[in-house]
Parts: sequence; structure tokens; C-alpha cells
Amino acid sequence: MCSPEEAALLRLEEVFSATLARINSFVLQPLLEAAPEPSDPWGRECLQLLQQLHRSSQQLWEVTEESLHSLQERLRHPDSISLESLLLLHSADHVLQVHLEYIESYTSCVAVQAFQKAVKRRSEYWQGQRKALQQFLSGMSSEGSVGTALVQALRQPLTHHVQHCMLLLLSLRDAVGESHPTRELLVHAATVFGNLQSFMRQELDQAMATQALWHTLSSRLRDVLCTPAHRLLQDSQDIPVTVTPLRAERVLLFDDALVLLQGHSVHTFDLKLVWVEPGQDGCMFHLLTPEEEFSLCSKDPQGRVAWQWKVTQAVCQTLRGKKDFPVLGAGLEPSEPPICRCGAYTFRAEGRFSQATYEGEWYGGRPHGKGTLKWPDGRNHVGDFCQGLEHGFGIRLVPQASEDKFDCYKCHWREGSMCGYGICEYSTSEVYKGYFQEGLRHGFGVLESTPQTPQPCRYTGHWERGQRSGYGVQDDGDRGERYIGMWQADQRHGRGVVVTQAGVCYQGTFQADKMVGPGILLSEDDSLYEGTFTRDLTFVGKGKVTFPNGFTLEGSFGSGAGRGLHTQGVLDTAALPPDPGSTRKRQLGLGVFPVESRWQGVYGPFQDFVQAGCPGDLQEALLGFHVQSSRELRKSQEYLCCERTHPEDHAGRMEDILEELLQHRAPEALQQCLRKALSNSLHPLGKLLRTLMLTFQATYSGIGANKHLQGLAQEEVKQHAQELWAAYRGLLQVALQCKGQAPEEDQDAETRDLQVHRLMLPLVLPSFYSELFTLYLLLHEREDSLYSQGIANLSLFPDTKLLEFLDVQKHLWPLKDLTLTTNQRPGDHLPHFTRYSLVRDECFLSATECLQKMITTVDPREKLEVLERTYREIEATVSRMLGQEHKLPMDDLLPLLVYVVSRAQIQHLGAEIHLIRDMMAPIHTGGLYDFLLTALESCYEHIQKEDMRLHRLPSR
Repeated sequence: MCSPEEAALLRLEEVFSATLARINSFVLQPLLEAAPEPSDPWGRECLQLLQQLHRSSQQLWEVTEESLHSLQERLRHPDSISLESLLLLHSADHVLQVHLEYIESYTSCVAVQAFQKAVKRRSEYWQGQRKALQQFLSGMSSEGSVGTALVQALRQPLTHHVQHCMLLLLSLRDAVGESHPTRELLVHAATVFGNLQSFMRQELDQAMATQALWHTLSSRLRDVLCTPAHRLLQDSQDIPVTVTPLRAERVLLFDDALVLLQGHSVHTFDLKLVWVEPGQDGCMFHLLTPEEEFSLCSKDPQGRVAWQWKVTQAVCQTLRGKKDFPVLGAGLEPSEPPICRCGAYTFRAEGRFSQATYEGEWYGGRPHGKGTLKWPDGRNHVGDFCQGLEHGFGIRLVPQASEDKFDCYKCHWREGSMCGYGICEYSTSEVYKGYFQEGLRHGFGVLESTPQTPQPCRYTGHWERGQRSGYGVQDDGDRGERYIGMWQADQRHGRGVVVTQAGVCYQGTFQADKMVGPGILLSEDDSLYEGTFTRDLTFVGKGKVTFPNGFTLEGSFGSGAGRGLHTQGVLDTAALPPDPGSTRKRQLGLGVFPVESRWQGVYGPFQDFVQAGCPGDLQEALLGFHVQSSRELRKSQEYLCCERTHPEDHAGRMEDILEELLQHRAPEALQQCLRKALSNSLHPLGKLLRTLMLTFQATYSGIGANKHLQGLAQEEVKQHAQELWAAYRGLLQVALQCKGQAPEEDQDAETRDLQVHRLMLPLVLPSFYSELFTLYLLLHEREDSLYSQGIANLSLFPDTKLLEFLDVQKHLWPLKDLTLTTNQRPGDHLPHFTRYSLVRDECFLSATECLQKMITTVDPREKLEVLERTYREIEATVSRMLGQEHKLPMDDLLPLLVYVVSRAQIQHLGAEIHLIRDMMAPIHTGGLYDFLLTALESCYEHIQKEDMRLHRLPSR
């Protein structure tokens, strides 16, 4: 059996469905039909609102019909169709949504007086319908306006229907009992209609208050503020408030904006970006917006509470993007707005952000977090912000006058200006990679132009306030020369060295980019000039030339157009030939540029990073980052991306790095740990090494591959190894501090040098070896050439002939290694045997093969170990021949070592020996390694002698 409540619901739905049909046919369709298209924007807006209301009304009618049908089926078949089949029960949320859409459409029309404006456009028609309206709408007076009557015609049926639905559903809930299976559905449906009744009452009240507001405003203000979406929540004419320090005659709180009115001026604040400062009492509360901070002050605390509560709830509702249900402040989410938000805002006040639109994260009225700035002139900035300023990593595009060209800055920022490491690609095809301070290049940096530019150049060095200052290296592509030295105010200033492509070297003093005072010039043929110069290294003024043969020319030099170089002076041909090493091997820059201060701009940021405790968020700013660049992408404003490696993981990665250092402090484990760190471009030590490699290549590769710079390069590599060891020690101290452990004591100089040569230098040297060894090759080219001639000559000798030629004691000859010919017997006399043996490359073969391994490593210690094993192999071979252990004295060792060296045929042995000598740990001085290296050096010099190079094997 069906309950009386169900029958009552059926009748209620029948009446409401019929009423909606009459409203559609009698009210909404006439409002839309047979009317001329409005010409004014407001008229078109009202027409669109009425059209939307008509669609919502139609949907509401369709849902009501479905509900009516489900009730009819239930009443016809009460035994087979259960109560839960009713649409009002199983689809209560859907029914609610349709009602909400209708209410929104209806209240929008009410708020902007759409009915009154539509009636006014067809006033004659609606005057004729007044009697019919009076019959349709009970209580309508004959003097009332038609527009107001239409408002009531759409409001009363809905209000009546929702109220009675709720009451009938509550009665039905009580009638079915506690245990009925549909009780929960009934409770939910009754709650939905109860909430809908409260929501509808609030929406209708707000719409009517909003409609009334427009009558109190001037037409100018009404045109600015009147929109269908606006709903008035509070008016200072109802609860008075004043605004300080801003001035406002009236304050209006809408559901999406706070408006201050002063005369004809309107100041609107988007509620998404309004912050209400909490914890305030008395009669005043404070508001924060992107560009303004002001307070609202009421006459009494009750007024302050009312205003503050409504503003707070309106902000929450706006941020949620939907109206609170059932009433303002009754949403399920927290009623306090978050201090961190996302939103967009266009700045209007004068300043750097004027007319720029910021879109991103906010905190307390300021851009804070990640966001994007866009200016009308095409400038874009995307990155991190803090308290309203660019702070952290950010990318900025700055358009240039020429079409489709931009300057692109990928940098770290601090308090609104570039500070820290950055990469800047300019529209001029120049690229700067380095450090900034207060928006200017400052510290170490590299500025490079492409080879296609009119004046290609590259500067690697230090900057100060946007200008080259301090130690730096610059390549001048047009002149084909490289300057290594001091700078000031973007000009060469102080001591410097110039190296040209032709091999000419100059060392002297510069002032305001010009050579001043005396200097020295080394030409490619090893001539030496001491005197004054012009910019293109032409002799001028008093000077002295020392030629390679020892002749000297001293006097005054000059040049004229078409006359070449001319001089007036004294030519001295009686001087003795100079020491070959005095000019040919003369080193430039030593003592002029202290090695510890040359690249302080590279070491400094790492030291700052360590002193700060290695914070992960500063790692990129202080140690740099690597990006993938694309010139094609730079042509577009879409180039607001940077292929960095998860910067948010830096903090966790640093913790792992420091922990790893603590776990690998034993010597063997430490060397493996350091090797791994230095090979990793993301590790702080690896980043530092790669920057040092860049400076080394910029100085000593290409034009800088000059033998006169070998000394500079050699001491630079040692310094880099020391600095990297100090960097490791700094990281270790931070790791210990993080674990609460006592720091290690500072190392004395001797211990530090030992650790540097034993652990760090072997790991660092391969990174610089190519450029460094090239300099050694050039410096010892002449000796290596003589050595190669000697080796080529000695290679023609058979083994026994060579041993005899080198005066090796015959009892030390390894006869067992020689293969006898057919006419020889073991009992033959030795002289006969040695005279005719043609065997080659068999004697001391193991020692020869051992020595050849010297060129397979770049580690000086490993090279010395190879030399030691070679010595052991020679002694072992001699001991085997003698049948007893035998220690070779120096007189016997040298000839045998010369033999092994000649058979090993190591190229550029002079360069190898001097590099080993320069890079050898001080602890080996005076020890076995020093002795063996001295012996090898003696062999090298012996092979260069004339009798070694010119001796020919006599005919048989």
C-alpha cells in the first residue's frame, strides 16, 4: 500500500509541473519571442540571461515530469515497485543540481532587472496581459509593475514546491520507521530539500539586495559594477565602516570582490587576492592586497565582527570556485582562507612590475613561490618569487628591437635582481655563463660570441659591476691573439701576456688597454726583444734584440709606412751563444700572476657554499648548473623552460653526498669516493673541476698552446689539485658538523701536500693532461727531436752489436735470450758469437715491454712505478744470467738502461720525464724514484749526443 505522503507528493509534482509549463508558455516564451534584437550591450546581456533561464526552466520541468512518472508508477504498482524507485529518493543530488541551475539563472535575471527591461521593450503587450497575470498570480495589485509581477510569478511556485517537498519527505521518513530500507534515502532527500530551501532563500535575498543597490548608484558607477555574477553581501550603508589610509565614501562587499567608492572612482579588489589578517579585535581589521594595505574600521566591535566574518567567508567561497551550500560559511571545507594561494593579477602602480600580469603562487598579498610575469612590451619572467620579488631560479625573456629576437636570462635571482650563477643568451649571439650580483656580471664568468659574428671574441675571467676586472683571458678572433692578464674597467690594465697565432709572445704592462713601459717579446725563432712596443707588437723606441746565435742589436727602433722596421744602434757579433734554455725555454707569467689568486672567482663560490653549511637550495646559485640550449627555441617566447636536473632534490642529494663522504674516509675507499665525485657533473666537486677545466682550456688550448706558458700551466694544475682537496676537506667538516661529530684538525702543509699528491693529483691530472702535455711537448721539442734521431739510429743495431756499442759489460749480456744461427755452437768463443749475431729486440725484452707501459698512464706516481719495475726486470734478467742475485751499480745500470730505452722507443721521452719531475710528490725527492728518474734522464741526454745520432753500423 502507498502512504498518504506519497499521494501528496504526486499531487505536488502534478501542480508544479503544470505551473512550470504555464510559466514557460505564458511568461518566458513571450519574453523571448516577437521582440526586436536589442542594439545595446546590456539589452543583449539581458536577452541571453532570459534564454538561459528558459533552458533551465525546461530542464526543471523535465526533471519534475520524471519524478511525477516515478510516483505514478509507484502508486499503480505498490507491490512490485519499491519506494526507493522514486526519482526524488534515488536521484536526489541530480534533482538538486537542476534546481540550483534554475535558481542561478533566475537570480541573475533578478539582480540585473532583466524582467523589467524585457517588459519595457514590449510594454504594450504586457499591459494587455495584466488581467491574465492577476489571475495567474494571486495577490498582484492592479497598480503594481508588470516586471515585479513576473519576478513573483517565477519565485512563488518554486518556493512553495521546495518547502512542501521537504515537509512531505520528512513526514514520509517518520512514517516508514527506523528499520525501513529506504529510510536513509528519505533522510538524505529531506536534507537536500531543506538545504535547498535555505540556499534559495539566501540567493533570492542577495539578488533582491543587489537589484536594490543599482538604484542607489549613479549610471556611471552602475555601468562599471553591474554584472549578472555580482551579488551584494554587505553594504557600508547598512553597517557603517571607514577605510584607512585609503579614502572611501562607501564600501561594498560582493561575493567575488570588495569595492571602495569615492566619488566617481571605483577601486575593486578581487577576493581571490585579498587576505584578512587574523587575530584582530576591537573595531578594526586589516586587509592585504597585491598593491594596497588598508583597514576597515566600524563603530563598534559587533560591526567589525560582521564585516570581518563576511569578508572572510566571501574570500573562502571565491577561492573554492563555487557558492557555499546551503548558506555562506556553511561549506564542508575550512572557513579560514589559506594564506598560500594561486591567482592572476595585473599591477597598476608605478614600478618594475607596472602593467605586468603575474600568474602563480601568492603568500600574504605578495607573489611567493612559482609564477610567471608578463609585460605588455613582450618581457616574460618565469621562476621563483619571494615576498613579491624574483628570488631563486628564474628565466627572463627581453625582446629586442629586431623582430623575433630576445635576450634570454636563465639565472638565479635575489630580492629582485640577478645574483648568483646564470646563463644569458643575447640577441647579438653572445652567451654569458657566470656569476651576477645586483643584476650585473660579477665574479667569474665566460662571455663568448659565435665565430660568425663581425668581431668574434671570448673572455674567461673575473668581472666587477658588469665590467671585466681582475685576472682574465681573452681571445681576439680578428687579431688572432690571446691576452692573459689583468683587467680594470673593461680594459686591459696591469701586467699581461699576449700570445699570437704566429707563436709570438709578449709580456709587459698595460694601461687603459694600451701597452706602456718596457716589456719583453719572444718570437717564434726564439729571438728575444726587450724594450717598448706598439699595440701590434711592433718594436718602437729604445730596445735590445738578442738573436738565437747570440748576436745582439741594441738601439732605437721604429717603423714607417712602406719602410718596414728600421733601427739605429749597435750590432754585437762577438757575444757568446746564449744558454739554449735562457730564451727558448723562458717562461712567461711566473711570479707575475700569483697562482693562488688567479681563479679565486671560481674557488670563492665553493668556499661560500661550504661556509654556509652546503644548503641544497644554494647549490645551483653558488656552484652553477648545466642547461641544454637551442637557438631555434630562443626565437620564440615559448622558450621559458630550462633543462635542469630536478633542483628540488638538491637538499636530499646533498645529504647523501655528505653521508657518503663520512662512510669513505679510509685511503683506498676515499680515493674511489673522490674518483666518483669528480666524474659526476652534479656533485659539488665535479662541478668545481669542470669549471677549472674550462679555465684551463681557455688559457692553454688553441692559441695558448705555447711553450712559454708551460710554467704557468704546471703550477696551475697543482693549485687546482690543492683547492679541490681543500674543497673535499670543507665538505667533510660540514658532514661531521651535521652528524654532531667533532671536526677534524687542520692539516699541516707537509701532510696536505702528501695527501694532494697521493690522492687528489692523480685523479685531477687526466682532466688537464691533454693541454698540459702539449705544452711539455712544445717546450722540449728540440731535445725530443735529437732523441728521436738517436733512437732511430740505435734501432738499426742488432742486440749484441748495440750492447757492445753501449759498453755493457759482457758478463751481463743475456746470451740465453739470443737464438743461435746454424753455424754457431754454444762452445764458440764469445767474440766470434757477438760479432756475427743478427738477433734484434730479444735482449731484456721483459724490461723493454715494461718500460713501454709508461705512456699508458697519466699518473706521475704510476709512471715512476713503471720505471721501478723496469729496473727490477733488468736486475732480474742479469741475476738469471749470472745464476745468482745481483745488484747493479750505477756504472753498470746506465748502459743497460740506455739499451732498454732505445729498444722501448718511447716518443717524446723528454716531455714525459719533465712532467714526471714537475708533478712528482716532494716525499720522493732523494729516494729511489728520484734516483731512477735521474738515471732515465741521463739516458735520455746520452741518446741525444752526436755520436749516438751519427754513428753508423760498419759493413760486415
